[in-house]
Amino acid sequence: MVTITSVKKGSRAYRAGIEVGDKLVKINGNEINDVLDYRFYLTERRVEITYLRDGEEKLAVITKGEYSDIGLGFETPLMDKKRSCKNGCIFCFIDQNPAGMRESIYFKDDDSRLSFLHGNYITLTNLTDADVDRIVKMRFSPINVSIHTTNPDLRVKMMKNKRSGEVLDYLRRFYEAGLSMCGQIVLCRGINDGEELLRSMRDLSQYYDRMGSVSIVPAGLTKHRDGLYPLSLFPPEECRAVIGQVTAFGDACQSFYGSRLFWCSDEFYVRGGVALPPEEYYEDFSQLENGVGMLPLFEAEANAELDFAAEDKPVRRATLTVVTGYAAYDMICRVCRRAEEVCEGLKINVLRIRNDFFGESVTVSGLLTGGDIIAQLKGQKLG
Repeated sequence: MVTITSVKKGSRAYRAGIEVGDKLVKINGNEINDVLDYRFYLTERRVEITYLRDGEEKLAVITKGEYSDIGLGFETPLMDKKRSCKNGCIFCFIDQNPAGMRESIYFKDDDSRLSFLHGNYITLTNLTDADVDRIVKMRFSPINVSIHTTNPDLRVKMMKNKRSGEVLDYLRRFYEAGLSMCGQIVLCRGINDGEELLRSMRDLSQYYDRMGSVSIVPAGLTKHRDGLYPLSLFPPEECRAVIGQVTAFGDACQSFYGSRLFWCSDEFYVRGGVALPPEEYYEDFSQLENGVGMLPLFEAEANAELDFAAEDKPVRRATLTVVTGYAAYDMICRVCRRAEEVCEGLKINVLRIRNDFFGESVTVSGLLTGGDIIAQLKGQKLG
């Protein structure tokens, strides 16, 4: 049962007499507890809405298009509170945040509903069998899972949650139900790499026709790790070893299954000094949000646009400044040099910003702060 906080004027719910403050109880006899229940049971042409007003149960019957909304709004998009993480992962980035930021920065979500709605990755540890039954019944997929290792004992050690090993069985249940999945392995040096990584890839490859892709990303380490589990960055030679291991296993998967299944994030290539693969290597770029293929895709799309622009022989006599992080610097420089070739009179200064806020080991552009950018642009001729 959830409280209705808005009713769109003129909507089907409005015309049916439903008002702000009413409590939504059921749709077609099914209890409504959150957004998944609401969206799933609303996909009918005829819906019976059971609601409470001043403690009295009322019924509204609405006819609509099968996937049409009825105009109700709720306090939060989930119609419920977000579910927080119950783990104590040794690599958790949120634990490495400095003090003094806004409160929401420190909230750790681990919510299967956000996985379906927004692509968040979940660990499965706060799911119950009933939650899994509901996911299967409602056919929600893809399910994005932070796996890290398929070794149950090691997963418990890495995530500091006694359920983290046993819930790996949920992968099998999703697979047997025909639901699609995506996986993520945060690789920690000397812990879940090497033979443990090979074991994880072997175990996950058995789900190949449902596990669409698995990304292998290095643990992000900030300078704010006092009192946390001792972790270290992969040095360049070990980055190259990880790339070789994942590439070799991906080659075998390509031969057997028609897909690589496993990809290293761009960060491994940048840190290892290895050229990034071409676009076709990444198939459908299903792990783009995990930084897998982001750099080569950006460069390819930028060059395609510049090819198009070159047909008009543009002229722009101007000097511009572009800022970026250390990881993307070389690629951004190549794109900007190409833009200068295409556009007569254009000069682009590319400045890489050192991450003083989180520490120099954090090199991605997305974690640059305004304070660092402003401080390092002072005195520069920006154009």
